[in-house]
Amino acid sequence: MDAATAPKQAWPPWPPLLFLLLLPGGSGGSCPAVCDCTSQPQAVLCGHRQLEAVPGGLPLDTELLDLSGNRLWGLQQGMLSRLSLLQELDLSYNQLSTLEPGAFHGLQSLLTLRLQGNRLRIMGPGVFSGLSALTLLDLRLNQIVLFLDGAFGELGSLQKLEVGDNHLVFVAPGAFAGLAKLSTLTLERCNLSTVPGLALARLPALVALRLRELDIGRLPAGALRGLGQLKELEIHLWPSLEALDPGSLVGLNLSSLAITRCNLSSVPFQALYHLSFLRVLDLSQNPISAIPARRLSPLVRLQELRLSGACLTSIAAHAFHGLTAFHLLDVADNALQTLEETAFPSPDKLVTLRLSGNPLTCDCRLLWLLRLRRHLDFGMSPPACAGPHHVQGKSLKEFSDILPPGHFTCKPALIRKSGPRWVIAEEGGHAVFSCSGDGDPAPTVSWMRPHGAWLGRAGRVRVLEDGTLEIRSVQLRDRGAYVCVVSNVAGNDSLRTWLEVIQVEPPNGTLSDPNITVPGIPGPFFLDSRGVAMVLAVGFLPFLTSVTLCFGLIALWSKGKGRVKHHMTFDFVAPRPSGDKNSGGNRVTAKLF
Repeated sequence: MDAATAPKQAWPPWPPLLFLLLLPGGSGGSCPAVCDCTSQPQAVLCGHRQLEAVPGGLPLDTELLDLSGNRLWGLQQGMLSRLSLLQELDLSYNQLSTLEPGAFHGLQSLLTLRLQGNRLRIMGPGVFSGLSALTLLDLRLNQIVLFLDGAFGELGSLQKLEVGDNHLVFVAPGAFAGLAKLSTLTLERCNLSTVPGLALARLPALVALRLRELDIGRLPAGALRGLGQLKELEIHLWPSLEALDPGSLVGLNLSSLAITRCNLSSVPFQALYHLSFLRVLDLSQNPISAIPARRLSPLVRLQELRLSGACLTSIAAHAFHGLTAFHLLDVADNALQTLEETAFPSPDKLVTLRLSGNPLTCDCRLLWLLRLRRHLDFGMSPPACAGPHHVQGKSLKEFSDILPPGHFTCKPALIRKSGPRWVIAEEGGHAVFSCSGDGDPAPTVSWMRPHGAWLGRAGRVRVLEDGTLEIRSVQLRDRGAYVCVVSNVAGNDSLRTWLEVIQVEPPNGTLSDPNITVPGIPGPFFLDSRGVAMVLAVGFLPFLTSVTLCFGLIALWSKGKGRVKHHMTFDFVAPRPSGDKNSGGNRVTAKLF
């Protein structure tokens, strides 16, 4: 029995062990026992085998190595360095928390590296050294917090980088330095609070940038200025983004722009106007209510506009004015009741129109759509009528070429109700004119002054939402005629009214409005520069006359000089003292001037 059992204990375990030890020395080798292998291409498939380490004995000519779904916790330097022909390595959904610098050294032929679904935290310099040919790197679904300077510095051939679903809070300004050929970058579901503009500026060849599901409320002016080659920009699910700064897209020359599932309340025309090469614009699922007339005309090459799932209630006439190449409009699932032919520069050039999910009123405004229904691509769900009642729920493609009476018709607008046509109001008071009409479709009410402009909905004189004309703080200049115009696509009607203003004079006798002059009542007098000159001239003339008269009298007096004596000479003798008869007085001669 000892002789029989000895061979079983000594020999069976050794040949497989010796075989595994000798396998790496060969040029090809056989497949590891825990893996499956294929020859076209040379692939080693070790996924989901609960491996805790990279299996030994990998053939040296392996081109694809799948180690996904295992329990690998680390990757040491040189572990795969002998697989110089490896082109694709899948390490996704393991437990990798660290990658030693040089872990991929020797994989100079590697093109694709998948590391998603691991526990990586920090990407520092040197981790990807040796991967000079790598073109795709997937780092999604990790726990990465930081991208340090030089993290990808040795990936000079990288073209696509996926870094979504991480805890990323900071991207160093030099993190993307060295990625001279990166053309596609996706940042999604991270904790970034701002767009890393300084880091993005180091990507001179970036063509497509996708920024998805980020809690960023503002795209600052110039944030993407350094991306001169960028053609596609996608901003998706930024709930805090309510508007685009006018300079947020400065420096870009986009051909495709998508800003979807954000909180834009209007089309950001000021941010878009310089994108003259833009061909595709997607603003779907934003609370945008209207497309006004002619505001898209600077986008001369625009071909496609997608605005589905928004809050559109109106598309104005000439909304797409100047867009000669425009051929696709997607406004499905909105609140549009109509879409008029005048919105398009060339309706016959329209190829695709997504209009389903709108409460369309099938009247004369949609006759053009009925005419083109056989040539337009409506998608999987063609538009249907929500009214009138006799065609409710009927698809446009169900109508025949010859329409029954009463189908797709309109009634011209007529004024049915109006307030007083002559209104008297005191100066400083309040005046109201009411006007309304009937028609199919429902008409709009506008007001204007004869030979003047249309009155707006703001200011002292304004038109209210219900069509009422309101004049607050009535002034004398408001006196006169006002015209109410009720109109729809089938016609219009008008009504002329008059406002009389009673002047109110305060107790001091001055007019309440110094800027108004009423015939028969002198207005306030303002002294301008010309009036000052006239007053000075009137005062100067009497003064000049007086001075001239004085000089004349002086001249006459001067002529008599020399003939008139202005002095005299007389002798003076002092009196004798009392009792002295012999003493004589002294004679003095004096001249008096």
